[in-house]
Amino acid sequence: MDDFFVSFDRPQQADLDRCVHCGLCLNACPTYRELGVEMDSPRGRIYQMVQVAAGTPISPSYIEHIELCLACRGCESACPSGVQYGRLVEAARAEIENHSKRGPLARAVRRFVFGKLLQSPGWMTAAGTAAYLYQASRLQAVVRGSGLWKLLGKLGRLEQLSPPAEPPFFFDKIGKTFSAEGERRYRVAFLAGCIANVSFARLNEATVRVLQKNGCEVVVPAGQGCCGALHMHAGIRSGARKLARQNINAVLDAGFDAIITNAAGCGSTLKEYHELLEHDPDYAEKARRFSGLMKDITEFLASIDLNREMRSLPLTVTYQDSCHLAHGQKVRIPPRRLLAAVPGLQFREMPLADLCCGSAGIYNVVENEMAMAVLEKKMQYVNSTGAEVIATANPGCMLQLEAGARLHGHNQRVMHVVEILDQAYGGNSL
Repeated sequence: MDDFFVSFDRPQQADLDRCVHCGLCLNACPTYRELGVEMDSPRGRIYQMVQVAAGTPISPSYIEHIELCLACRGCESACPSGVQYGRLVEAARAEIENHSKRGPLARAVRRFVFGKLLQSPGWMTAAGTAAYLYQASRLQAVVRGSGLWKLLGKLGRLEQLSPPAEPPFFFDKIGKTFSAEGERRYRVAFLAGCIANVSFARLNEATVRVLQKNGCEVVVPAGQGCCGALHMHAGIRSGARKLARQNINAVLDAGFDAIITNAAGCGSTLKEYHELLEHDPDYAEKARRFSGLMKDITEFLASIDLNREMRSLPLTVTYQDSCHLAHGQKVRIPPRRLLAAVPGLQFREMPLADLCCGSAGIYNVVENEMAMAVLEKKMQYVNSTGAEVIATANPGCMLQLEAGARLHGHNQRVMHVVEILDQAYGGNSL
């Protein structure tokens, strides 16, 4: 463990001092809305962080309150003082990770998931193949259709959130370059993610096609890997720093006009590499340049002269703001602008569109009961629109909302904004 970096892996006093404890964040917090408990609000959690910074030992109660946070950052949008709560809660989790000891099973699981699975195309392919066999055998359809999942308790609820497998996986596209259609206007790098290569391979392909339709030469750089967002959410900052350096090495200084991601949760971390590596003498400046080039796919497309040659899609669509796009990256208008550009599409704004759906990285796995309670409330707002399609801009949200549509909705289709554009453009395979 690098003691130099670990010394920064805790909430910094200057960040804590920005909170004036006004309470305007409370109604923006999903856990506070659900529980009404002060210590499970942003203000309450910051108060606890202040106590730990002053020397109070890290207790099981403190760990419980910090880990129950979705890290949705809705409080950042509500805060008049500019408190960087996402930075604080991730630092608090890193401090917990570095100074408390988990049980042997939890350590083994975390070591495998964060140290091997998310970083290895081989392991991801094996897991994806197993998931595909579960789907193709129709066993998944039986479990879900018969209601058997309800008898399995938490395991059954987790099954509802299991990601699909979409062979052929996207790994074979990494290292390739895809030419622009027509005149090349931009040269962009596409970061394909980790789980997305297996579970959202078709979304990744659609992203490349939509970029090509808009005059982009799309490079899927070799050497890229997991962005480290899930590591950051779990407090494993040393692993996140390693992955950040790997991605910077793979992409920077290759003459790209932009670096693109289609995952809002990943994009928030990728745009904050300069904060993650701010104390690294070898990478601080590189990370600043990398972060300056990062764009969410909706943000990039809305900033250029969009190709308007689309066919009509007679769909009624509502839009769920992905938390890390709306609150973390402050990107709200571009996805709506892109949907408005699709001929025939009828857009219906949902109430509280930027309230978390309960996905939050792996939160819906480790804090499943709270995640599903948040989702049930979210689906009430979704259903009120009467839309047949729920659009969003983050794969994790898509999985959560698909479960919501099955359990609490009207079996609405869930689509990424880019998938809707791809259909409007004709959507030929790569």
